Amino acid sequence: MTERDVDAELMLRVRDGDEGAFRELIERHQRVVVATIHRAIGDAWEAEDLAQRVFIQIYRSARRYQASAKFTTWMFTIVHNTIRNEYRRRSRHAAQSLDEVADQLPDARVTDPARDTAERELQERIQAAIGELPANQRTAVILCRFEGQSYEDIAAVLSCSVPAVKSLLHRARETLKEKLRGLY
Repeated sequence: MTERDVDAELMLRVRDGDEGAFRELIERHQRVVVATIHRAIGDAWEAEDLAQRVFIQIYRSARRYQASAKFTTWMFTIVHNTIRNEYRRRSRHAAQSLDEVADQLPDARVTDPARDTAERELQERIQAAIGELPANQRTAVILCRFEGQSYEDIAAVLSCSVPAVKSLLHRARETLKEKLRGLY
């Protein structure tokens, strides 16, 4: 089952009143929703509150959900509308000084913790998947991808022919694609 199918199936279960499915959708998408809102408004605390609003809106809109489009497209429409409403709400309040506005902008030098965590988790999953490959495939992948070695050099290290190296890399890529399905 693809990620799209899983999300659509969960949302259809939410539409039918399954609260467990709703909790699972939140777990699957909370990090990206918070990160998206945080990037848009630059306030981590407010991003958490607005993400809760997004999920409340998803729950309230469940009866109208149609599985004709990707769930994430529908979800990001709600995220976008929530951000737009927040901008409108903020614009109705008294004008702030330029210094106050500058203080609310995200610092370009500061990394996004959610993105950093996701990247670190992705790298760990990739490394674990590579570690599970058979020894020759693992060595071929490491030498090719991480060390930049030529097929000829890899063949010399593994005491095999260049076509054998190409075959090892092809099998390794196929195995990794299967193990890492759903991460991209």
